[in-house]
Amino acid sequence: MKRTVFMIALLIILTSVTVIFAQGQVAVETTPTGPVTIDFWTTETQSDRMATIQVLIDTFSALNPDITVNLVPVDENDLVVQAQTAYATKSLPALFEAPAETAVSFGTQGISDIATTTKLIEKIGKDRFYSGPLKVLETTGKGSYYALPYHGWIQGIWYRSDWFEAAGLEPPTTWDNILKAAKYFYKPEQNQYGILVGTLPEAYTEQCFTPIAMSNGAALFDASKHLVFNSPKMKEAIEFYAELAKYNPPGPQTWRARDYYMQGKMAMFFYSTYIMDDLALQEAAMGSLTGDNFKDLVGADFNPDLVNNTGVASIVTNTSSAGYGTVVALGLFKQDDPAKTAAAQKFLEYLFTPNAYITFLHMAPGGMNPMLKEIATNTRFQNDPTGTFKRYGKEKMAEIINGLENIETFSIVGGNRIEAASEITAKQILPQMLYKVTQENMNVTDAMAWAEAEMKKLIK
Repeated sequence: MKRTVFMIALLIILTSVTVIFAQGQVAVETTPTGPVTIDFWTTETQSDRMATIQVLIDTFSALNPDITVNLVPVDENDLVVQAQTAYATKSLPALFEAPAETAVSFGTQGISDIATTTKLIEKIGKDRFYSGPLKVLETTGKGSYYALPYHGWIQGIWYRSDWFEAAGLEPPTTWDNILKAAKYFYKPEQNQYGILVGTLPEAYTEQCFTPIAMSNGAALFDASKHLVFNSPKMKEAIEFYAELAKYNPPGPQTWRARDYYMQGKMAMFFYSTYIMDDLALQEAAMGSLTGDNFKDLVGADFNPDLVNNTGVASIVTNTSSAGYGTVVALGLFKQDDPAKTAAAQKFLEYLFTPNAYITFLHMAPGGMNPMLKEIATNTRFQNDPTGTFKRYGKEKMAEIINGLENIETFSIVGGNRIEAASEITAKQILPQMLYKVTQENMNVTDAMAWAEAEMKKLIK
């Protein structure tokens, strides 16, 4: 009996000495830190996701019995206020999960452990990460990082690759190719439409517009936080977006019009990777196969070939290349006790090991995509619980997730978080402007002048 206990203990010690990362075969030291307790704030507050993360923590604790990790759910909307309160009372957790913009904000406030974070990214291997998320989290001085990118979703143009091939059209990756296809497939007399871009004053519209603007070098602010919205590059982007909107289904539109695509009545549409299960699984698609949402759609049967006949252009190119998506990061708050920092670093290393990482990502297939390149084609990652990824295959999955290389955001410029840009998004100034242009026929110059005036009110 004693020998059995000794062998189990020896196995745990040996297992905890070294962790080998997936495919890159990068060894990471995990030296003992002694008995220590750390808190981990997560924004994954749903009960099923909390249970999955707790399983990961329990596994980590079995390998590292001297480290206790307390999982603390924090609503994303309350995260900043709770962090400020914890900082004031000197009770910041060792670890947090947060959107990239929030992580950058913590870093600029001086409460994040940037030095340890940067060393950990270098230890894992910067070249193993997609470059886009690293760029979003990079500090102004370059070469250091506010947090580690962990998961996120990518937006792209999802399109009927079989239609494009039959028409001899190139994939919709450039402004010219997008517009050419939108015009070609626009056949309203047959209840068929060329594209879907958002035209209502809401978040979806800004999500569609952002990569268009950034692929033309347009921005809201420069790195010095000066407002540069009213520029020739931005005007060109707005004019191009308004032209695309002409080939939409009728009326002001939002994401719901994906139903046209699902029922074979549209050539392409902007959407995030959350659409992946709708394209692949009948039960997920049912909400888009009825005639309930649009009077000119009568409903359709599920098309099992649609997933194979769908391509995705996750990067838009004009004068430059840009993609759109969200990055969720893992970060370290500064600690007075170095043992807590060491324990937090060890736990983060564990979360990037293949089995732990993939288990985390599988909580939301399509919605949570990996930040390490090799995970996209990992066989276990492909085998998600819903069976969605198998319908796409390794090659297409890698193509979709590769959009992370070029994700851009208006609110982070040169490593600086532009708080006013986030306020502009919150006030929906850009989508309101686009609504005025596409639905109220306001000329672009006047609409831009209106938007600029609204932005200046916020800046003041």
